[in-house]
Amino acid sequence: MPQPNIVLIVADNLGWGELGCYGGGALRGAPTPRIDQLARQGLLLHNFNVESDCVPTRSALMSGRHPIRTGCLQSVPPGLPQGLTRWEITLAQLLSQAGYATAHFGKWHLGDVEGRYPSDRGFDEWYGIPRTTDESQFTSSVGFDPSVVDLPYIMEGRAGQPSRQVRVYDLESRRTIDEQLVERSVDFMQRNVAAQRPFFMYLPLVHLHFPTLPHQDFAGSTGNGDFADSMAEMDHRVGQVMDEVERLGIAEDTLFIFCSDNGPEFRAPYRGTAGPWTGTYHTAMEGSLRVPFIARWPGRIGAGRTSNEIVHVTDLYTTLAGVAGAALPQDRPIDGVDQLPFFLGEQDKSAREGFPFYIKNELRAVKWRDWKLHFYWEPAVNEGKGKLESPYLFNITRDPKEETDVLVFNTWVMGPILKMVQAFNASAAAHPHTSPGKPD
Repeated sequence: MPQPNIVLIVADNLGWGELGCYGGGALRGAPTPRIDQLARQGLLLHNFNVESDCVPTRSALMSGRHPIRTGCLQSVPPGLPQGLTRWEITLAQLLSQAGYATAHFGKWHLGDVEGRYPSDRGFDEWYGIPRTTDESQFTSSVGFDPSVVDLPYIMEGRAGQPSRQVRVYDLESRRTIDEQLVERSVDFMQRNVAAQRPFFMYLPLVHLHFPTLPHQDFAGSTGNGDFADSMAEMDHRVGQVMDEVERLGIAEDTLFIFCSDNGPEFRAPYRGTAGPWTGTYHTAMEGSLRVPFIARWPGRIGAGRTSNEIVHVTDLYTTLAGVAGAALPQDRPIDGVDQLPFFLGEQDKSAREGFPFYIKNELRAVKWRDWKLHFYWEPAVNEGKGKLESPYLFNITRDPKEETDVLVFNTWVMGPILKMVQAFNASAAAHPHTSPGKPD
């Protein structure tokens, strides 16, 4: 089989309940017709799981490893050590070695010093922001002092060359960045189709991360405020990429994936929704773990499929490496499993039954089959009870909002769950974790 192109679009802080195909859309004041169309053309997962926030999820995606292993535990202010060490082998490195052209357009958040930019880590080219979007508020904040803080910049770079600052990332450029990311994405696809080279395009959009500000072309378009206008813009941007894939005649040769990096924002006025699930990102609730995921590959992935099987973000590393014919690293634990047979419908079941869920250094919960065991209890951010003497167990099919602890009636579930924890701990003992902020 020829190597397919891979388009991976990752929205930022997009909750499970926002899109029309997940029960939101018009109900949230912003229909999402293009992403809904994508869902009808492929596989929609109801139980795609990520890490607790931006940095951990992006590190898991790029390394195939839980962030507790790589030290990518949280967002860090500019000028301080952060991101993946150069010892980690990124998905882009694997695909580049397999002959792919690789590009990153958007939010990186996995290193902001020479040696750790995307163009140092397997991407042929990149354009976007090295850290996060809340920095776009810096220059307009009361009392901001540029003498003590690194100014935020939009940057760009190419492999083998130093990355450079393009422009200050402020509220004005926040409104236009997704437009620029898609323009560059279209150009990248055109160049590589002309060169007849398979490509991996990673497009981590800025929407809907706060400050959630739409492009001027979308401001006021829904009549329901900035958040809804931004969702309408995000849907349009995804549609632009879909349209270019069609125009180039490569749809059947392209695995097209759209997902989110974590659950919805919890702060007003940017608070989102996780639909039927309780919680937001920065918690171990289902509203944090579950996010949208759609995969389209005409002729390979059946149209209109949905599934509630468990898939984890680390699985994308392993699955996409397999799609590309790239060999996985053999000298370290890889937490992702190959989900391609499941995606293609060759098997009904996911290749995984569960996973441990850490927030920073704490094992907060474990998910297994229809069950979720919480060792800590924090249903809302900063409203936790701390570690539980007796864990809470929920059947998340019968009790999706995680309201009724049933451990006393189902203690048998502790057996397989604690065996998963024991196996992970044994793996960590054999391959010690990287400490946060470790230098290269």
